[in-house]
Amino acid sequence: MFTGLIEEIGAVVRAERRGDFQRTVVAASAGLLDSLRVGDSVNIDGACQTVVACGREGFAFESVAETLRRTTLGRLKAGERVNLERSLRVGDRLGGHLVAGHVDGVGRVADRSDGPAESVFQFELPEGLEKYIAEKGSVAVDGISLTVVGVAGHRFTVAIIPHTLRATTLSLRHAGDPVNVEVDLVARYVERLMAHRDRAEEGLSEQRLKDLGYC
Repeated sequence: MFTGLIEEIGAVVRAERRGDFQRTVVAASAGLLDSLRVGDSVNIDGACQTVVACGREGFAFESVAETLRRTTLGRLKAGERVNLERSLRVGDRLGGHLVAGHVDGVGRVADRSDGPAESVFQFELPEGLEKYIAEKGSVAVDGISLTVVGVAGHRFTVAIIPHTLRATTLSLRHAGDPVNVEVDLVARYVERLMAHRDRAEEGLSEQRLKDLGYC
């Protein structure tokens, strides 16, 4: 589990693709590397990945077919920057929102407007995810916890303060760039609970009770 508060920006050392499998090495600060162990979970641009090796040049993780299909990790190349966040520990502050690191789909930057006090980004969602986005709700874009300013169809808007722009890879994103999107966990569970409730109500309808001989 993560918070969506990026700890630092790492740099891809190399990404070795072999069919539907990829091994990626990312350089990070000594402080972050010293705390990592094989088996730890790290959020890489919004995707939870397992550390399989640690060394002086960085740490390595391996991505399988499903991850490469559902995220932007399969597009990584040497020199590219990625957002990094270590997993949440019991007792840590939850400054963003609960982020699972399970990417729901790849969206894209539809528009970007930079001003002296903020940068406004408009993102276009993959088909089917728009129902989970709500004004003033939370969403994770490339692993960054963001608050939705507005929603219109398949697009939503966020306003980014200068600190967030500097501390994340959003500073490198422009119109047309792909981004990993994870919707709010609460929205997912509410939908599932409502679906079960609706089915339960269907099962206990008046007609159903009559069919069973209770009416």
